[in-house]
Amino acid sequence: MIDVLLGLQWGDEGKGKIVDFLAAQYDIIARFQGGPNAGHTLYVNGNKVVLHTIPSGVFQTHCLNLIGNGVVIDPVTLQKEITTIKALQPDLLERLFVSHRAHLILPTHRALDAASEAAKGKEKIGSTLKGIGPAYMDKTGRNGLRVGDVLSKDFEKRYNALKEKHLQMLGQYENVVNWQEWEPAFFEAIEHLRSLTIVNAEYWLENHLKGGKKVLAEGAQGSMLDIDFGTYPFVTSSNTIAGGVCSGLGVAPSWIGEVYGITKAYCTRVGGGPFPTELLDETGEELRKAGHEFGATTGRPRRCGWIDLVALRYTVMLSGVTKLIMTKADVLDQFNPIRAAVAYKIDGVETKELPYDLCSVEVEPVYDTFAGWETPVSTCTTYDELPQTFKDYCHFVEQYIGTKISHVSNGTGREQLLIIS
Repeated sequence: MIDVLLGLQWGDEGKGKIVDFLAAQYDIIARFQGGPNAGHTLYVNGNKVVLHTIPSGVFQTHCLNLIGNGVVIDPVTLQKEITTIKALQPDLLERLFVSHRAHLILPTHRALDAASEAAKGKEKIGSTLKGIGPAYMDKTGRNGLRVGDVLSKDFEKRYNALKEKHLQMLGQYENVVNWQEWEPAFFEAIEHLRSLTIVNAEYWLENHLKGGKKVLAEGAQGSMLDIDFGTYPFVTSSNTIAGGVCSGLGVAPSWIGEVYGITKAYCTRVGGGPFPTELLDETGEELRKAGHEFGATTGRPRRCGWIDLVALRYTVMLSGVTKLIMTKADVLDQFNPIRAAVAYKIDGVETKELPYDLCSVEVEPVYDTFAGWETPVSTCTTYDELPQTFKDYCHFVEQYIGTKISHVSNGTGREQLLIIS
């Protein structure tokens, strides 16, 4: 059986910590989409570790870890990540597997990303400039290079052909970064990639599943950044909802079991795009400081606001979430009152449905207000110890969303995760 873990907002929901916790119950952790724009933060023995490509089960020594075909891989980023993790987990490479079919990010993909974003001016979408969008464009355009290609004798010929195509495209831009200086590190990383365990992942997974192994599919980014259902065009280039698991790993829908959905107790977003509950005031700044809201991958300050239950119910619906996990509950300790958006007012009409295009309408959030708990929930070790006002807040979220909260994260520590149901 394959269980799925997803972010339900605009990313940065705390997926890494939750996967690390849940991994004890699974034999295999598999990434199924996204690229090095992901930043899953773990705290292991006092060390802060940010994972960009490798699944978050690496610090559970019994877990195998698969980078699936739906992921786009920057070989340089992957090599650096492996070096960092091996210092903490020497047996990493014995438990890391990479799909033949995963696509590669080239230096010229990164150059195209930077040039395209710069040319947009005020219309920038907030790309992390990792080359991910151009790599997915080559994938759908049937021009891309895949991990399996690095094992072929004519890899360099294929690389040069794709690079030439990119150079023609770069010719239309005024500002082009010096991508040539990235090539030596790229080819060094390609050599390293060849030394990893590269597998026909769809068959590899089928054999393990038929052998009774339990798999957790780990999502990257957030559901509101889904290429089809997110706040287009301010989205990522892959399917971040549960439907992406089947195409991103090569498995049938019948294997899918539980779907864990993660939400913060409030909302954040990095980069451009609509954000109905964003707080551009002192409260928003206090949220940013209290939650240390700066991107794990980019370092950019995150935009902050109250929880958006309209958007949350939408993403729960899209993925059929069976277990809701609330993170960063402790960040709201100092806030009173606390608010939650329960509807949108658009052109004077109130709705609980997410509009087709959030970018083209002016949304006025309709809020319900709750008493703050003003008690440090980070000191609680069981659900029963939590203040009643916090439980009331959770109960309201459950009733609105129609899904039970199974866990509450009340701090950054591995042990700070309360099991509710």
